[in-house]
Amino acid sequence: MTEFVAPEIDWLALAPLLVVLGAGVVGVLVEAFVPAKARRVTQIVLTLAALAGGFVFIAILWPQIVVQPVQVVGGSLTLTPFALGAQGIIAVLAFLGVLVVADRTATGQDAFAPAASAVPGTSYEDLARRSGLEQTEIYPLLLFATGGMMLFASTDDLIVMFIALEVLSLPLYVLCATARRRRLLSQEAAAKYFLLGAFASALFIFGVALIYGFAGTVRLLEIAQKVQQGGLPLEGMTVLLVAGVLLVVVGLLFKVGAVPFHAWTPDVYTGAPTPITGFMAACTKVAAVAALVEVLYRISIGVQAVDPQIMRQLQIVIVVVAVLTMAVGTVIGSVQTDVKRLLAYSSIAHAGFLLVGIAGFNSQVQSSTLFYLLAYGIATIGAFGVVTLVRERRITPGSGEDNGPVGDDGVVLGEATEIAQWAGLGRKAPWLTAAFALFLLSMAGIPLTAGFIAKFGAFTGATTGGLWWLAVLGVLASVVAVAFYLRLLVVMVFQRAEDEPAESQVALVETAPGAEPGEAEVSTSGSAVTGGTAAATLTKVQVTTAQRVVVTVVRSRGPAAVAIAVCAIATVILGVFPSPVLSLVEQASKFVP
Repeated sequence: MTEFVAPEIDWLALAPLLVVLGAGVVGVLVEAFVPAKARRVTQIVLTLAALAGGFVFIAILWPQIVVQPVQVVGGSLTLTPFALGAQGIIAVLAFLGVLVVADRTATGQDAFAPAASAVPGTSYEDLARRSGLEQTEIYPLLLFATGGMMLFASTDDLIVMFIALEVLSLPLYVLCATARRRRLLSQEAAAKYFLLGAFASALFIFGVALIYGFAGTVRLLEIAQKVQQGGLPLEGMTVLLVAGVLLVVVGLLFKVGAVPFHAWTPDVYTGAPTPITGFMAACTKVAAVAALVEVLYRISIGVQAVDPQIMRQLQIVIVVVAVLTMAVGTVIGSVQTDVKRLLAYSSIAHAGFLLVGIAGFNSQVQSSTLFYLLAYGIATIGAFGVVTLVRERRITPGSGEDNGPVGDDGVVLGEATEIAQWAGLGRKAPWLTAAFALFLLSMAGIPLTAGFIAKFGAFTGATTGGLWWLAVLGVLASVVAVAFYLRLLVVMVFQRAEDEPAESQVALVETAPGAEPGEAEVSTSGSAVTGGTAAATLTKVQVTTAQRVVVTVVRSRGPAAVAIAVCAIATVILGVFPSPVLSLVEQASKFVP
């Protein structure tokens, strides 16, 4: 009988994960024992402190891991410079994302429903709204999702990777359904994300089973060693390996948002609460891309030495997916009329740009990928932070809109996400417009922004790997993407706002019995917007100069404004003085212990 030998645990190496996940558990206890009045502040402080603490431990570990990577808990967690760098980026982006989540505008409301579990249109939902309930459970869910992402990006064990995938995914499914406005659209987004995510998880675990059938292990480095030692003698066993790797890659490409596994992205980005969309778009992509690099590059160590033809076939798959992803993201993104959907297709296009670099399969890719993820994540969180502050406002008779400060008069409605509604925003909020323009220019890859350095690194990785033509396609796709970014900038800066529609124009104002200001949804397109309750009554209201819907920028109470400012400053610094960060990510290019 074999005696069980407990593995030695390096607790310091586990500290970043323990702090974040442990704070999530404490957050659950806060929900049970802390009085309601102090609960929100307690959760915000706990969440931000945990993310900051996790980053501090990552900084402490960095000098040690750069010199000597370690395997923890028998190899279940593999801390390499690449994995630790990915954890640090996730912690930074999650901190900025939580600042946007925690924000309250001048209306006194956040982006989350008072009782997300309530069926829209029921008396229970109306009662929860009137009682002033707050959804503070989102903060432990954010911590669990962040902890899952950090583990997902740093494990060598495919079973642990699957567990981490579920830990990061399940909280996001719930968070997507918590929007205060457009409740039915939010719940629809969560349902789509859950169903398609479950399908992708099933493909992932089926691929793990096939790989285990080939190698008898689920550790990536051991799989590579098995291939090197035993070769690929049996045709059937080769099929098991190739099919297993492809299925695992498909599961990861779903999280990356690559074509043809991208269908969930536009609907989920649009329906989820905007702060959650920013958090998810930035942090999930970092975790998924890091895990994809780990799987592809570690397995390629053995396969390339034994059968280069298999490696060539896998590279062709990645190249095809990269080309399709860039094409779909840029072409379909160029015809979008909704800001959130435009940013969703922008996210898809950026997944393609990342895959261009990864397809090069060379050592430079690891460092350029980390820098790209940092630059893209900062611009994404900043951009969605701006979207949360651009709202519709119904001006009522006697509101004094012409004399009062912006955001204090009238009824503030949902976010104004139609691109046409952003006309003239540059005159209403010049600093906010400048920040948003900076984020768009960074996503477009304009020089002197972080996005330019990021794209240059990704395309250089492709050319170094002999795929110069793929890098050329990436440049062409970037040019197309510049067109729809600039289209939005032109609308904001050069077009005049139509704040006074014709008296004959009719709007549909959706209100719920007993709804508070800020709960209504307004559509001037002639169709009702899914909003506060399913049992809402539709009333035709004659829009006149006395009562009309305008677009305004509501004042942030602090956190979102800080996040936007930090993201804007970081975008400029990474574009003008990238050397210190490039040096750090260059140290992180080692991903094998």
